[in-house]
Amino acid sequence: MISGSPKSEAEVVETAPAKINLALHVTGQRADGYHLLDSIVTFAEDACDRLTLTPAEQDSFALGGRFGAQLSAKATGQDGNLVLKARDNLRSALDEQGQSAPPVAIMLQKNLPIASGIGGGSADAAATLRGLMRVWNATLPAEALSAIALRLGADVPMCLAGRPLRARGIGEDIETLPAMPTLSMVLANPLKGVSTPEIFRRLTQKDNPPVGASPDGSAIGEWLAFLKTARNDLEPPARAILPEIGMISGMLEESGALFVRMSGSGATCFGLYGDHAAAETAAAKLSRERPDWYFQATKTTV
Repeated sequence: MISGSPKSEAEVVETAPAKINLALHVTGQRADGYHLLDSIVTFAEDACDRLTLTPAEQDSFALGGRFGAQLSAKATGQDGNLVLKARDNLRSALDEQGQSAPPVAIMLQKNLPIASGIGGGSADAAATLRGLMRVWNATLPAEALSAIALRLGADVPMCLAGRPLRARGIGEDIETLPAMPTLSMVLANPLKGVSTPEIFRRLTQKDNPPVGASPDGSAIGEWLAFLKTARNDLEPPARAILPEIGMISGMLEESGALFVRMSGSGATCFGLYGDHAAAETAAAKLSRERPDWYFQATKTTV
């Protein structure tokens, strides 16, 4: 059973951290078209969107941040905002149980690039669920909240977990990974979109073997060696569609990254560094070279 904190008129703030696919293998495809994945996932500590939720006279939704203007402020339609869909789905579930879900003002500070392979919209939806459970002092079984998350999108249950994990199936089969170390990294995105359906359409093989067993310990060297044995099966078709992915990967390598890979369906790539100071130095240098692109030094959560 998941419960919100005691109700308060004060605002509730939730962060929505970037979701990074350290490895992503496509292992099959279901009859309904959904692809089966095996992925090693972690989350950024300070590369995140931020939601502020406040009890109000009526529902409202506002957008801010570097990328806020690129988002829809409506709940309906294919491009409807997942924050509002999360609000409405949770409210419906609570109404069915006779729990109160009064009006709320939501402000989304959108700091992460849109549709960039780091789960921004899914993280926002998960943060909305967490925040509203607190604002509304709601109580739901964990499986009920997870079901709401999955209806919102395959990545939302992972973002609801919000800790290092291995995800299988379409993303709903989650195993936490308590031994993963903190990783210093730079997130890099050329701020050009790439079509996820087109990437999957271009896959030449969809029944790849799963990711191998992850290390039992938290030694960074062991994890780097493990990641080098894995892949992101979506990266080759994404690079063919958007050459900037190869360019930005090369820039990360030249900046001293020990390991570089694309996250999710792109176009965000990440570079892993020996420590956070090296990541910050690299991000600053890369930002000077391409101020029109997105570079963010961060550390991962444990």
